[in-house]
Amino acid sequence: MDASEEIAPAVQSILEAARDRGGGSERLSVEAESLPAAFTAAESDGRVPVIAEVKPTSPTTDGERTDDPVALAEQMVAGGAAALSVLTEPEHFGGSPENLRKIREAVDVPVLRKDFVLDEAQLDTVEADVILLIARFVGDDLADLLAAARERGFQVLVEVHDREELTRAIEAGADIVGVNNRDLAELEVDLGTFEEVAPHAPEDVTLIAESGVSTPEDVVRMREAGADGLLVGSAIMDGSVRENTESLTRAESEEGDT
Repeated sequence: MDASEEIAPAVQSILEAARDRGGGSERLSVEAESLPAAFTAAESDGRVPVIAEVKPTSPTTDGERTDDPVALAEQMVAGGAAALSVLTEPEHFGGSPENLRKIREAVDVPVLRKDFVLDEAQLDTVEADVILLIARFVGDDLADLLAAARERGFQVLVEVHDREELTRAIEAGADIVGVNNRDLAELEVDLGTFEEVAPHAPEDVTLIAESGVSTPEDVVRMREAGADGLLVGSAIMDGSVRENTESLTRAESEEGDT
């Protein structure tokens, strides 16, 4: 498919950079920590399953965090994050594979590699527990890339934005699906996107709400709509990382106290 159709210029720039990046020199073999198991453990501990994102910057945020990425990751875990997402895209998000390596060595929760993977060679860039594949951008290669990632030991989070992409993801064999509330055509966020798509996901799929979760009220709204977990970046990175993480992971218990 032509992923350049009807997407924001900032996203097009990210894709062009991704196409120019190669992969690793050797095929990886990963022993992954289970993301669904981490979600279950968080719920058993009374926490909302949150994937907290180490995101130094992005095209949709102002400013940049220059803190040590490992220190940020450790604060997120201390705040109750069930898993972490680490940006490895360097040009637009300030990430790197090296940041992911260091963070994964330092924490005891699953780590998602957040990047724009477009071909199989790019799977071999760095070890992670989970790798992201964006259905819109990999198109007809989704099933093959998903299989190639699993052969290496990765778990795979397949990102979708609408019902058609959800159908393709399920047909390709996805069992962890993220619904992105951000429209890549306009970069606008609408939490109603998850609410519209989620009811059509099979019950045995681990379902994650992505983008736009900023407050405890947003957390409760997404959970009530069927989210097994939430991927949160800017709302955690903006300010005190540990306190922000605690606020979101405790949202349901605080809701029950009111």
